Amino acid sequence: MKTISSVVEGYIKSKPFLQSALAQGIINLTSLSRSIKPEIEEQLGKEVRNGAIVMALKRLSADLEFRATHKILKVLKNIGEITVRSSLTDYTFMLSETILNKQAKLLQEINSQDTFYTSSRGVNETNIVVSNTMNAVVEEIFSSERMLQKEENLSSISVKLPEENVVVPGIYYFIFQRLAWEGIILNEVISTTNEFTIIVGEDQIDKAFKVIKDLKGL
Repeated sequence: MKTISSVVEGYIKSKPFLQSALAQGIINLTSLSRSIKPEIEEQLGKEVRNGAIVMALKRLSADLEFRATHKILKVLKNIGEITVRSSLTDYTFMLSETILNKQAKLLQEINSQDTFYTSSRGVNETNIVVSNTMNAVVEEIFSSERMLQKEENLSSISVKLPEENVVVPGIYYFIFQRLAWEGIILNEVISTTNEFTIIVGEDQIDKAFKVIKDLKGL
């Protein structure tokens, strides 16, 4: 049997941004109850008092599951080195039988220079981000490949995470949520076990850096 509490909980869980705002106590419960009342009533098939919805919301906001949990905050407080690089170019190429050989040639060129390089591979395409000083080299090596996209004037932020990040759920959601709240567009996200890199426009790098740096003080 559906109850007010279960229906309200289900509704909040389906709205990640709303869930986080509720967990942090930065939302007016009375106003929220009025806003969601029609949907709660529709799911229950009967009229519901605002006060009952407010009580259900209070119980949820007090529940540890709906808080910025201690484990997540502990990991974020221990964020390590944050490295920023600018003047980057992001290339996307269609996968082909020859593209790995082209990447090997590019790596040989990069090994002899102090330059930024990162790459990721999907099902149908591969992505390469390099310092813009390597643009001519990339375009020469990959001249016979199908280029799907080229984005210039980008910057990167690489973040070192504590080792426990792999056993604590919600770390990346917590970080990317705050970047989204600030209207920051992520061109690329590349990660390893204990490190991730975001690629953003150079006009957004200062704001993005502040968001990530401020995570340590939560």
